[in-house]
Amino acid sequence: MLRISKLTDYATVVLACLADAPAERHSAADVASRTGVAPPTVAKLLKELHKSGLVRSTRGARGGYALARPAASISAAEIIDAVEGPVGLTECSSHPGQCEIEGSCRVGGAWQRVNDAIRYALGEVKLTQLTGADARPIRAPNLRGHLEVPVIWRGRV
Repeated sequence: MLRISKLTDYATVVLACLADAPAERHSAADVASRTGVAPPTVAKLLKELHKSGLVRSTRGARGGYALARPAASISAAEIIDAVEGPVGLTECSSHPGQCEIEGSCRVGGAWQRVNDAIRYALGEVKLTQLTGADARPIRAPNLRGHLEVPVIWRGRV
């Protein structure tokens, strides 16, 4: 089953909280209080999101965290990358050259194209859509050119 981790889900909740008041700076404790996510988890996620460039931080009495750019420009793919690393359905999708059978594998290229299509689709979904601030429904993007897997018939036709 393809599934994002609980941390990625919480990261989206944290980013949604920051997106609710983008002009303000929020402390980790404030975000934890507003979201119901445990304070140590919020602190860990804010550090990861800052390191990935999705969140900016300011030190001092008037410091805190805020989105590094508008929520409409932050994609689901970037959120996943920040917490889990790049989307990779198979070993060769995320780490080419690491699989011991890659040289003789007949399906790796197809899985890489599927991985690319999923990555493209996640890149099209923005934080504003995930939070509901953008009322447009999330639709599957047109994946022509992103997913063309040839079908090989082995049986009788």
